[in-house]
Amino acid sequence: MAEDTQWSGIRDAIEDPEERRVIFCALDSYMQYAKVAHFNTTHLRRQSFYALPQAHWQMLAAPPFNYLDTLDKVDDAIDANAELARVIVKTGLPSILYQGVAAPPDQELVIPPQWRGCAKYPDVDKARSTIRQFYRDWSAAGAAERAACYGPIMRALAAEKASKIQQDGDSPLLKVLVPGAGLGRLVFELSLNGFEAEGNEISYHQLLASSYILNYCERAGQHTVYPWIHTFSNHQTRANHLRGYAVPDIHCPTELARVAEQQTVGSMSMVAADFLCLYSDDEHADTFDAVATVFFLDTAPNLIRYLETIFHCLKPGGVLINHGPLLWHFENNAPGNFGNDEADGDNDTSGIADPGSFELSDDEVMALVSKVGFEVISRETGIEAPYIRDAQSMLQTVYKASSWVARKPFAK
Repeated sequence: MAEDTQWSGIRDAIEDPEERRVIFCALDSYMQYAKVAHFNTTHLRRQSFYALPQAHWQMLAAPPFNYLDTLDKVDDAIDANAELARVIVKTGLPSILYQGVAAPPDQELVIPPQWRGCAKYPDVDKARSTIRQFYRDWSAAGAAERAACYGPIMRALAAEKASKIQQDGDSPLLKVLVPGAGLGRLVFELSLNGFEAEGNEISYHQLLASSYILNYCERAGQHTVYPWIHTFSNHQTRANHLRGYAVPDIHCPTELARVAEQQTVGSMSMVAADFLCLYSDDEHADTFDAVATVFFLDTAPNLIRYLETIFHCLKPGGVLINHGPLLWHFENNAPGNFGNDEADGDNDTSGIADPGSFELSDDEVMALVSKVGFEVISRETGIEAPYIRDAQSMLQTVYKASSWVARKPFAK
């Protein structure tokens, strides 16, 4: 999507030994996905299946159940997911191993021996969840979820642009920051709609995956992901359990070229960094016309820090547009090892800004937004917002999201 196809910030992080370890753990977790998924999803089930009384497992192996055939099909689906995982590694490795220098043409691109097997179960679980997230962000079937969650952002930004045009008489290129940008779909859509979009993401799992889909994927529908295969619960039919979805639903360069023929497109970039550490510095003061947070504010251990940083990097008159629930990520798991003597370095989250955490209700969040200095200009609650939801499942989880816009006051 740009001259430098590796997301900004990853190369700098490679120089830091701890960050280098985290990057290679993410890469290795994608390589381990198939082995771990096969073991946990089908191997253990086969063991349990054959532990049944012989008459029982023979009954289930025959029609109409065909349980062993189902396990074989799940294995095939895991292999399809693993194909996507492996290509993420294949395209991510050169920039990490050679740091922008072209790899020797005869050089085999593999994870260095010292980093093979370094990923632990939480890393592999992140790889699994990232693969599932392709359903939400990059499949045609995920369009309804994107409309529910990205739609309010796009409408608020369109209104902000219209207001600027009315005031200034021309069409401004608004600069929008998307912290917690994930797989990059919202950043991409913003650029298509004429915004100068900058995504920020701290997860290397997400960064490597988004870099592949935006920069390297050769065509729409190149892969098929199977998001529901890791659990056998609450499926109405086996066909739905085994349903696959083509990704991506669009080829990003082709879509950019198509839209550019009809209208002015914006720009996009992605920065790999801790949101608080990067955007609270002097260089980012009064930088953005808007900050768009989607399912992001509740990832804060200390929401005051998040809001202060957003306030700092917004231009006077800039807007914070938020959409999401309040699933506080650090509830019962405060940053640091407080009260947890058994925690080791791999579980230590004290590096996120500073220690301490709290959880607020939605009305308390709004009070805090005002306390920090914002002026709330619109608010809507109870908006249905699914998140990687299997609409055919017998178990349905849908957030009732809060959606609001708050403005940083104009300088006096």
